[in-house]
Amino acid sequence: MKFTRFIFAFAIGILLWSCTNTSESDLIEQVEPEDIITYTEHIKPIYENNCINCHSNPAINGASMPFTTLSELRNSIENTDHIDRINRQPGEGGFMPLGGTRLPQVSIDLIEQWQSEGFAE
Repeated sequence: MKFTRFIFAFAIGILLWSCTNTSESDLIEQVEPEDIITYTEHIKPIYENNCINCHSNPAINGASMPFTTLSELRNSIENTDHIDRINRQPGEGGFMPLGGTRLPQVSIDLIEQWQSEGFAE
């Protein structure tokens, strides 16, 4: 009987020890606070994976402008409601990406940090 209790306790311990707590932010590469956010390394991949389908050059599917270069993207962020639109919730008017899913918050935070740090290339 003691051996059965030992095996049971051991199995419970293994199960508890092997549990993990993962979230969406664990699945996305995190940027260390001291890193400088750059267009080439951090921002361009976000837009290539989520926005270029419509914001190509020329822009298609009703997109108003292309986001294929740093200057095009910077112009949009500085002169439109770009940041507000990527922060909206799906179903909300003006939500971007149109017809897609909301960008992960960590990506939106990177874009906002890149803007606040002066749009490093």
